[in-house]
Amino acid sequence: MIARLTEGVPQRALILLGLLLAAMLAAPLLVGDYGLSVLILVLYFAYTGQAWNVMMGFAGQLSLGHSLYVGIGAYAAAALYVHYGIGPWLGVWIAILLSMSAGLVIGFLAFRFGIGGVYFALLTIAFAEFTRVGFDHFTWVNGSGGFFLPVAQYSINDPLNLRGSPTMFYYILLGITVLAFLFCRWLLTGRIGYYWLAIREEPEAAQTLGINVFRYKMIAVAISAGMTALSGVFFAFYYNNLFPEQIFSMNRSIELILGPIIGGIGSLFGPILGAVVLTLLAEGLTDIMAALGYELPGVKLVFYGLCLLVVVMYLPNGIWPPLRKWLGLGERL
Repeated sequence: MIARLTEGVPQRALILLGLLLAAMLAAPLLVGDYGLSVLILVLYFAYTGQAWNVMMGFAGQLSLGHSLYVGIGAYAAAALYVHYGIGPWLGVWIAILLSMSAGLVIGFLAFRFGIGGVYFALLTIAFAEFTRVGFDHFTWVNGSGGFFLPVAQYSINDPLNLRGSPTMFYYILLGITVLAFLFCRWLLTGRIGYYWLAIREEPEAAQTLGINVFRYKMIAVAISAGMTALSGVFFAFYYNNLFPEQIFSMNRSIELILGPIIGGIGSLFGPILGAVVLTLLAEGLTDIMAALGYELPGVKLVFYGLCLLVVVMYLPNGIWPPLRKWLGLGERL
């Protein structure tokens, strides 16, 4: 397993990854509360970007409604915890199962009837919006009034129930993000990764070569949806409140996909780099605006749009591929 994960990775890359992990482990000791909250955002978007990258970057299926899986995961685990006392580490499996089921329904409708490209993207948006409207009127989770979890006692860390300090959440999310990186590396370097590459580049040719395109597209959707559901569970227990307009919104989906697009779609480190760049710059912009005494609604979305425009014009493959080449870190990282 270890040999497969490190196969083809230059020693320089392994050293840099080790130093990065060490820096992330030490970060809570060096930053304040605000810095820690920013780092949690970075890890959150890095993880969700990695999950979306499985569907789009690896298999070439554009989803613009990934907030659907975040919302399903968040509401499922939160409701099980509040109503039945089922802990998040058990509830997460139900959340993953529900999200994967939703993804498989969307995938079946799209791939069985030949819906692809922009029309598949529109289908994912439609399902996310349909679910948002449904949860607005779902009284079991208090509809549009919001669903609230018991506020944690920050002085006591309870990892089994995800109740505790931001530092505890940070290390849990760091562990999840590292595991997601290794899992995606395992997928990318295996047979299924090469099948997805063929499907992404030339689906007709892949079908001709005997690859079951329908099956492997469905696998990509299921894995991506299940991984994204885990981020929803973390969101629910970290923020302790859920609103359909917030969790299922189109803005949420856009935030999830910008990191991989700007960092580099189809690469392993692209979503992480994109999350770092976007989050730090966006938070820096917010701080500057606050210091100047300005409050402009939607300024972050404008900033995201400008970043996307610059990357599309000058770095169409994202920031990471040319940086990776310059550092000499290999092709499949």
